[in-house]
Amino acid sequence: MADLQLVIGDKKFSSWSLRPWILLKEKNIPFTEISLTLNTPEFYEKIKFYSEAGKVPVLIDGDIKVWDTFSIVEYLAETFPEKNLWPKDKAARAVSRSVVAEMHSGFTDLRKNLSMNLVEKLHGRTFPEEAWKDIRRIEFIWKECLNDSKGPFLFGKEFTIADAFYAPVVGRFLTYGIELGPEATAYISKISNLYSYKEWLDGALKKA
Repeated sequence: MADLQLVIGDKKFSSWSLRPWILLKEKNIPFTEISLTLNTPEFYEKIKFYSEAGKVPVLIDGDIKVWDTFSIVEYLAETFPEKNLWPKDKAARAVSRSVVAEMHSGFTDLRKNLSMNLVEKLHGRTFPEEAWKDIRRIEFIWKECLNDSKGPFLFGKEFTIADAFYAPVVGRFLTYGIELGPEATAYISKISNLYSYKEWLDGALKKA
């Protein structure tokens, strides 16, 4: 197999890029990072070389190009079954796929009102009730998963795709100073103290 390449956007803003990036890092899957600066002439010129969809992230495995974050993680799960990117247990795997799909396609009010910006502290802002509904739903998902699996990750002792998909939310909650219950607060601390998360944050700060 050829060396994997992952095309990503700015670490400060690109929540979609963070998901496969942190998954690859946490699962010790080697890859080469190709970083493009979003919303620049250079980006629009270069991204077409990697994907006609015109968006990041893009995973490249030899002649295979995979775009869309969900497709990327599914491809990685198939390519590296020994890495247990999804939970081993069938029931847990079903729940995991559900909460990942919910994050992939939902929470539009959260995205609109708490945009990704890892290098700033924007505490004290007010948000509409629709955004708070998304926040409370995410907190409920985390609490239920952690209670069922006993943590410290959403589906037990191993970092999985679900943790990768909710990692950008950890960043959003820290940026905007969202106060949550003890389970969610502990989970935020766990993810934000991962070496991989800190490495991504360092990259964001260097280009701030």
